[in-house]
Amino acid sequence: MQKYFLSISLVLLAINAYSLPAPSALNEREKRLNAPTPTPTPRQQILQTPQAPQTFSSIPRQQAPQTRTATIKTTKAVAPQGPRPSTTVVIDAGHGGHDRGGIAGQRVDEKTMNLDVAQRLKAVLQSYGYRVVMTRDSDVFIPLGTRVAIANSYRDAIFVCVHFNATPRRSASGIETYFYSSQSLPLASAIHYYVAGGAPSANRGVRRRGFYVLRRTTIPSVLVECGFLTNPTEAQHALSPAYRQKLALEIAHGIQNRASVSRFAGATRIVSNSSDSALEPETVPLQPFIDQTHYRDPDLARSKHRRSSKSSKSTSSKRKRSSDSDSDSDTPKKSSTKKKKSTRAKTED
Repeated sequence: MQKYFLSISLVLLAINAYSLPAPSALNEREKRLNAPTPTPTPRQQILQTPQAPQTFSSIPRQQAPQTRTATIKTTKAVAPQGPRPSTTVVIDAGHGGHDRGGIAGQRVDEKTMNLDVAQRLKAVLQSYGYRVVMTRDSDVFIPLGTRVAIANSYRDAIFVCVHFNATPRRSASGIETYFYSSQSLPLASAIHYYVAGGAPSANRGVRRRGFYVLRRTTIPSVLVECGFLTNPTEAQHALSPAYRQKLALEIAHGIQNRASVSRFAGATRIVSNSSDSALEPETVPLQPFIDQTHYRDPDLARSKHRRSSKSSKSTSSKRKRSSDSDSDSDTPKKSSTKKKKSTRAKTED
C-alpha cells in the first residue's frame, strides 16, 4: 500500500510540474496583472500628436489666404478713386529764344509772359493729376515743326498754346481763343469760357484760324491769346504774378471741364472769383466762333499769306510788300515797312 500511495503521489507531482508555470513566468504574469493602468500614456501622446499639426495647419493656412484676398480687394477698390485722368496735356509756350514775339517797339516781352503762364499751368495741372509735357521749359527757340511733332507723338493728349496778343493799335484789348479742327472746338469753348469769364478784359470770342500749330496737329489743339501786351492796361495786368496765376488756373479749369461742354451755344459766364483748390462742376456752353480761315483781323499784326518756296527771295519780298499794302486798304503805304517787321515778329502764324 505504501508503494501504491508513493507512486500516486509521484504521478501527481509530475502532473503539477507540467501544468503549473515556472516561478519566473508567474512573477511576470502577476506583475502584468497588478501593474497600474497609466502605462499606456506613451500611446496616448502618440495618438494626440496628430491633432497638434491639424490645429497648426488649419489656422495659419486659412488666415493667410484671407489676409491676402482682403488686401487685394482693398487695393482694387481704392485705386480707381484717385484722380487719374487719361489725357496728357502738351503745353506750348509761344516764341522763345531769339523770337521774343509781339511787334517792334513792344516793351513787355511776349516770350517771357508766355513761359511764365505755361509753367504755372504745368504746376496746376500736375496738382490735378495730369501728365504734362512742355515743348519748351526755358528761354529757347523751338521751331514750329518740332512743336507739332512733340504734340503728335502723344495720341491721347491735348495741345494748348499760350500766347499774348499785340497790335499797333493800342486800344485793342481782349481775350481770344483759336482752334482749327472740329474736334478742337469743345476744348476751345471750355478754355475760352473760363479765361474770358475770369479775366477783366473784353471777350473777343472763339475764332477758327489756320495757324501752323493748329493746322498740323492731329490731336485737339487750341491757342489762347491772354490779352494784348500793347494795351497799357492789359500789359500792366500781365506784369502781375497774381494775374498770371489767375490765367493759369482758368485755363486749367477749361481743360478739366472740357468734357462737360454742351452742344448748344451760350454766352460767356460772369466773372467769378474761383478758388485755387476746387473746380466748378457746371455745364459749359458751346461757344459760337468766327471763321477767320479766309479773313484777316485788322487788330492783329499778322500776315496769313505765305509765299511759294519755288519763287526767288526778291520776288517773294515784293509780293509780301504788295500783299501787306493791299490787305488793309485803309492803311497808308508808308506803314508797309512797319507791318512787315511786326509780321516777322509774329512767327506763330
